[in-house]
Amino acid sequence: MKLIYQWMLAFFGVIMTTIVIVGIAFTQYSTKTAYNNTWDQLEGYASVIEREAFKQGSQATLSKQFIDDSQAILSQQRVSFNFFNAQNEMVYPAPNSNVSVKKKYWKYLKKGQVQRLSMSKDSRQFNNDQDQLVVFKPVFYNDKLIYVIGVGSSIKNVKSGLVTMRKNLLIAFLLSTIGGILLSYVLARYQIYRISRLRNATHLVAEGDFDVHIDNPGKDELDDLATDFNEMVHSLNESEAEIKRQEDRRRQFMADAAHEMRTPLTTVKGLLEGLAYDAIPEEMREKSISLMQNETNRLIRLVNENLDYEKIRTNQIKLNQQTFNAVEALQNIQEQLQKKAADAGDTIVLEAQEEVAIYADYDRFVQVMFNIMQNAIQFTNNGQITVTAEAGFHETILTVSDTGIGMTPEQVKNIWERYYKADPSRKNTKYGESGLGLAIVHQLVQLHHGTIEVQSEPDQGTTFTLTFPDETVTTDAN
Repeated sequence: MKLIYQWMLAFFGVIMTTIVIVGIAFTQYSTKTAYNNTWDQLEGYASVIEREAFKQGSQATLSKQFIDDSQAILSQQRVSFNFFNAQNEMVYPAPNSNVSVKKKYWKYLKKGQVQRLSMSKDSRQFNNDQDQLVVFKPVFYNDKLIYVIGVGSSIKNVKSGLVTMRKNLLIAFLLSTIGGILLSYVLARYQIYRISRLRNATHLVAEGDFDVHIDNPGKDELDDLATDFNEMVHSLNESEAEIKRQEDRRRQFMADAAHEMRTPLTTVKGLLEGLAYDAIPEEMREKSISLMQNETNRLIRLVNENLDYEKIRTNQIKLNQQTFNAVEALQNIQEQLQKKAADAGDTIVLEAQEEVAIYADYDRFVQVMFNIMQNAIQFTNNGQITVTAEAGFHETILTVSDTGIGMTPEQVKNIWERYYKADPSRKNTKYGESGLGLAIVHQLVQLHHGTIEVQSEPDQGTTFTLTFPDETVTTDAN
């Protein structure tokens, strides 16, 4: 069964159950009210009889003429009277010692309690062939029961009004049933429409459209589901954009890597052929071999950077952390990069005390600082690279500042992404930049539970700030 019909049945069931319960309750209430109103009316007649039928000064004398007149007036309403003496014998409309009020009612009448009864046509209290509603009212004189007034009315008087009310109620029930069906359909259709919106939106997402948005007022669970759907689509859209961005960078990297590899491979191939055919003079052979070694190192560095990044990213490397003097390591790096800095017209300045302790993996620390300092040289011409090291509170703080071309906020935001190059025009530098150096740096610093931040402005230079926690903090973090 389709969901719309299930919901229609559910809504219709609720509506009809409510209507039936209200109808039954209303019928019971109306019937009870009609009976009580009739009894109140009969009790009112009994009170009038009590007041007028007994002569003042002689409460034991019954004014039969007044009762006859009252009977004649009320006969058209099917109201009749009976009177019983203190011995529970009927004295009106005709004396009859065989007709009496049942004992179970008489004992309450003797206590002064009015009795309201529904009596069948076989009852002997009233000479009538119809079911009646009856009120028995006791009359006392000097605290002594002298008479009991019985006033009865045909139950048809009550039922005629109830029949009309029930007919009207039946018509209302039929109209309500039709209205309930229509209302159930409208409510079910509305809910199905809301679900269909989600279904159609899901199909669009399945087909690759991540720009779908469902408007919702946020009133019920379906609206909450729509909100969750919108959040999911937003996340998918961001993921799709990130995948596309990474794929674009991967393609760019592959193009760059192919270009980087093609140049040294072509060089090596040409030199090998020259050596094989003795096309290279003897005095040039040593230089040719050195050139092939340099080009081969470029290829190895390119491959190693990719392998390094994947190992670091997937936690396949294990750090061998120890405490050592960071200044000595920085001095070694300074010496290694001195020639590259000189070629760019740069100077490297190290500002630190003779000994600054740091807790890190020595080789990985050198890799991090070498990458950052080499990066500073690449983007600085005829400038200065300043490296500082100092001890902080349970940490070691290092900075690398340059006076180079700097970066825009957008470039700063993306420099940790793999394959990203802040200055694409420099993709063919003599150091074989692959766009992985800073991504590796970022991963390695995180593995040390440290932090790395960068501040830069175009044409104003760049500053990298790194912190490495000491052994106690690192041990707690692990």
